[in-house]
Amino acid sequence: MRILLVLAHPLPESFATSVARTARDALEASGHVVDLLDLYREDFDPRLSKAERSGYFDVPYDTSAVADIVVRLKAADGLILVFPQWWFNFPAILKGFFDRVFAPGVAFSHDAAGGRIVPQLTNIRLLYALTTTGSPWWLVRLYMGDPVRRLLKRGIAAFCSKRLHFKMLSLHDMDRATDAKRKLHLDRVRKLLSTIR
Repeated sequence: MRILLVLAHPLPESFATSVARTARDALEASGHVVDLLDLYREDFDPRLSKAERSGYFDVPYDTSAVADIVVRLKAADGLILVFPQWWFNFPAILKGFFDRVFAPGVAFSHDAAGGRIVPQLTNIRLLYALTTTGSPWWLVRLYMGDPVRRLLKRGIAAFCSKRLHFKMLSLHDMDRATDAKRKLHLDRVRKLLSTIR
């Protein structure tokens, strides 16, 4: 399987980078081809431009500004996202990745009859999110309603692909995580990704 592994963290020494490295190693050890898209290292601009927004309903929609990433997404069988949750949401650079790359004609098409969107990422068979939160699990899930999981599963996955396998693995309370807890999480990442066939 060809996996597009997207990393969204500004610090090369971050735990997210360790998660991405662990993910890549586990996937490659299982024989998968991994395309690492490090949004910060590749200097991805998350800002939707005036031209991109004003042409949103044009057919075809102009994705030329992100054409190289679109090619990488369309070549993938699976998408794995590695990112921290900040303010119970995506980092801005990852939100911009969705805004600019998951565009009409790429991730979905507009239904001419009105309202609905039609999934277009039929090549993507799995979407995994490997994430961390600074908050404890009960605050994220019980108080906030797990917004990132809902956005990914019910929004992006459901609206952009059909019969997609979705999983999310989170390390909560990251700010107080011990070395042992972080190592255990990396082991969980390795174990999860080794099951991908």
